[in-house]
Amino acid sequence: MELRMLLRNGEQLLLAFAIPLGLLIGGLAWGQGFGLDLAVFPASVVAVATWSTAFTSLAVATGFERRYGVLERLVATPLTRADLIAGKALAATALVSVQAALLSAVALVWGWRPAWTPAGAASAAVAIGLAIAAFAGLGLLLAGTLKAEVTLALANLVYLAGLALGGLIADQPPWLPTAALGSALRAASAGAGAPLALLVLAAWAVALTLIARKAFRWTS
Repeated sequence: MELRMLLRNGEQLLLAFAIPLGLLIGGLAWGQGFGLDLAVFPASVVAVATWSTAFTSLAVATGFERRYGVLERLVATPLTRADLIAGKALAATALVSVQAALLSAVALVWGWRPAWTPAGAASAAVAIGLAIAAFAGLGLLLAGTLKAEVTLALANLVYLAGLALGGLIADQPPWLPTAALGSALRAASAGAGAPLALLVLAAWAVALTLIARKAFRWTS
């Protein structure tokens, strides 16, 4: 049900598929002339897709569910804040899995040949899981404390800031969760590890999940 709600409108589909696919194809076609490292660029696009789905789409969808009373009806059920956060995160995980598979398939057809190792693949999976928890926590923190219109504006602003400056595409010091995810996925696709990035993601995941669980309000 959560997955259907996440994909209910065109904006969610645009963020989930059109933007990452356009970024991937554009980067593979013309990115070398702009200095992009095409050997790891598809991994960066998977990081962008994860950010789009687990933060922006989730925040906006939940904000309007809260505004229109969808979440208010859940107050009378045994569902807790922790259950809601877990359900939203699992829905995002399912969608990100589809995105990652689709983006990787397109990149492989284009000629991308990542230096995957079993350890690298495991590291990438852990990084994505931790990032989803962190991004979902941040998205639900906004959606559960602000008006829907404010959530919409702020979530898109934060999304663009993360896209441009957050280290999703280019390496940045991995103290931000976006930078840590980008760094971990690029390292994994190059056959290397990124233990610091995983530690940063774990810290953000725990902190943002706990804060969202504490602050989230069912009604606006």
